[in-house]
Amino acid sequence: MRTTLYLILLILCTTRLSAQVLPSDTIPAIIHHQTENGLTKFTSELRPLRQIAGAPAPFYTYFWEFGDGGFSFENEPSHHYTRYDSIVVRLFATNNYDDGKRPPTRPKPIKPTGTKPLMASLPLPSSNLFKMGGNIEMKTNCMPKPGDDMMLVFGYRNKVENGQQNLNGTLAILYNDVEFNHNNFELLESRTYHQEKKSDLRPLLEMAYLPSKSNKPIYYASLENDLGHLSVAAKEKILLKDRAKAFRSQQSWKFDNLKPNEERFIFMHFKTTPEMLKDTNAVVRISGAFIPDNPLVETEFFNLELQIVASHDPNKMVLRKSRMNYRFTSKNRELTYKVRFQNTGKGPAKKIDVGVNLSPVFDPASLKIVKTKPEVLSCDSAYSNQSCLSTTLKADSIHFVFNNIYLPGLQQKGVNDADSTMGFVEYKIRFKEKPEKLPIKSGAAIVFDKNEPIYTNRAVGRFKMGLSPGLILGYGFPFETNNQSYLNHKNLVIGASLSPYASHRYYWQVELYFNSFKENTYLAGTDLSRKDTVINNTAYQVLAKELYKTNKVMTLNAVPLQMRYNINKYIGAGAGTLVALDLYQKTSDELRYKLRNTNAQGTSTDSELNRDVGSIKDNFSDFRLSFFADVQIGWVRVGPALGLRYLYDTKSSNNRLSTYIAWKF
Repeated sequence: MRTTLYLILLILCTTRLSAQVLPSDTIPAIIHHQTENGLTKFTSELRPLRQIAGAPAPFYTYFWEFGDGGFSFENEPSHHYTRYDSIVVRLFATNNYDDGKRPPTRPKPIKPTGTKPLMASLPLPSSNLFKMGGNIEMKTNCMPKPGDDMMLVFGYRNKVENGQQNLNGTLAILYNDVEFNHNNFELLESRTYHQEKKSDLRPLLEMAYLPSKSNKPIYYASLENDLGHLSVAAKEKILLKDRAKAFRSQQSWKFDNLKPNEERFIFMHFKTTPEMLKDTNAVVRISGAFIPDNPLVETEFFNLELQIVASHDPNKMVLRKSRMNYRFTSKNRELTYKVRFQNTGKGPAKKIDVGVNLSPVFDPASLKIVKTKPEVLSCDSAYSNQSCLSTTLKADSIHFVFNNIYLPGLQQKGVNDADSTMGFVEYKIRFKEKPEKLPIKSGAAIVFDKNEPIYTNRAVGRFKMGLSPGLILGYGFPFETNNQSYLNHKNLVIGASLSPYASHRYYWQVELYFNSFKENTYLAGTDLSRKDTVINNTAYQVLAKELYKTNKVMTLNAVPLQMRYNINKYIGAGAGTLVALDLYQKTSDELRYKLRNTNAQGTSTDSELNRDVGSIKDNFSDFRLSFFADVQIGWVRVGPALGLRYLYDTKSSNNRLSTYIAWKF
């Protein structure tokens, strides 16, 4: 009985412990709301954060969707509803510096109650989204993480510069870059609140409208060579077709009666696919388009560059176009890096030191600063105590130091705009010379005032594999059958190879050879016994009878498996298997007679008579496997090289050395 009680207590304790630890990541965000004087205030309950060892204190960032077209990125926002029926509120919370999963989102239906406030007491509605000054802007609640969800706010407006008129037009979203093998996003749901209707983007891809009196549509193809004569709006619409080619997926909506200075928003729920590129240095793109029907209002694009992340961290280092084509890379190529940072503390930062380790392949003298936030002058041209940026080059690092600035803290009292706590430095740099085909790694350490440094991810530049075709001219390859008359035959072979372009160390290579047809006739036997015979009523004496055999063989010669290693750019070695497959073989037998005829006068005349006595045809008659090892000297990565190859035939135990010349392109 006592043992049974112990077991029950143990099971209950284990279950309780599991309930406290294991399922915590599955607890959804709980939404609370309270309406007073017409303003609804929202708060939330979220699972406790678990700090990553060595990382700054973890925290949540928030994205609220109020269910009526409004939204907020604040922790505890307030919202004024103009309708009092049942609506659905959503909270998407993102855990930063936390080792668990994001809290699941559970939509909550609410019905705002309470008296309507005095209009004079209400602040003017402002989304605080349009910071670039355009008609369109987009923002996400987080950087994409494979297998995770991501919310995107697609904002569009009729800015004052467009004139005092309502606008109709089309909105488009383009996603899933064609440069990646798999789709990165799946658009699960889009929520609209101003009667936007899904539409077909294809007519706009094919046509551009000129701002003419007739407003006649002109096809893209007819304008390809006359871009210099078109207005900016027409050029943008023509470029839409080329822009769409860079993406696999698209969605578009028609909008109507967009009033002057009116802001509207579409909410898009994206699922990042598990097949998303796992490279946490890669940058994916989402492009939005604002295409008004009025040709006098310009078409606008807005591009989002999103870094794929393994965990949510506001301090990141990004290399744009991190996958490079090595064939077209030279020392003049510029790489663009961007280091993002965020002050997550409780107070402002006055000095920020962004230290970036510098790869030896770069030329420090080529460094160019493109843009910074906060935007400041160089300290070389600033007066005393002015906000400025100093750049210090060291042996293996660059330090960008923001001096005398004010960057609010995310947890600072009175700070509600998370964007105001963020900054970045973007710069370009070139190679000293064409680098070796190896990954280029960089990372950053960010110091806010006198705090401990925060280390970012490593931005890694990688070269695409690329394909390198090659020609091979060889002598002495044993590609024949096992017949003894072939074994000592030396033959000249021509082939082709395929391998990754300019591989630095290890790589695979395949080869295919074209010397695939052989024919040989040989004496198989002789009968010298003399016999008398009659042919066409004429008497002959058979002096000799010989049997000749003729072999015709068509062979496929290939190296399906070969591992090579370039010791340096002048010496390489390899080992693999060589396969010879006789696709077709025909063996023909022929009897050749030597005859003598003696006439009545005793004069003898010799002659010959040949007769086919049969043939045998066989498909896939023989398969031979050889192993080889070789060494190359020359330009083994790209260019000509001389090779020496040792082969061992397992079937005939035949060993042979062969030489060849290879040229890779």
